[in-house]
Amino acid sequence: ITKAGDPTIRSTLIVGATALLRHVRKGRTKPSPWLAAMLDRKPPKLVAVALANKFARIAWRLMISGGVYNRPPAMIPG
Repeated sequence: ITKAGDPTIRSTLIVGATALLRHVRKGRTKPSPWLAAMLDRKPPKLVAVALANKFARIAWRLMISGGVYNRPPAMIPG
């Protein structure tokens, strides 16, 4: 997420990413493999910005294509 964009949207995306990370840390949500790997090797604030960037890219793609977001199926422990 660059600082050239709308600061309100940028801060909202980062707040949302931070909230998701809080749920992951408390064990309420299982992280995706990508997110778990990021949390293992990067500081939490940097991971929040990377996750917000991922949210922004998904939202942009959905707006451009007119698509509907289908959440990936939860990984079943086995």
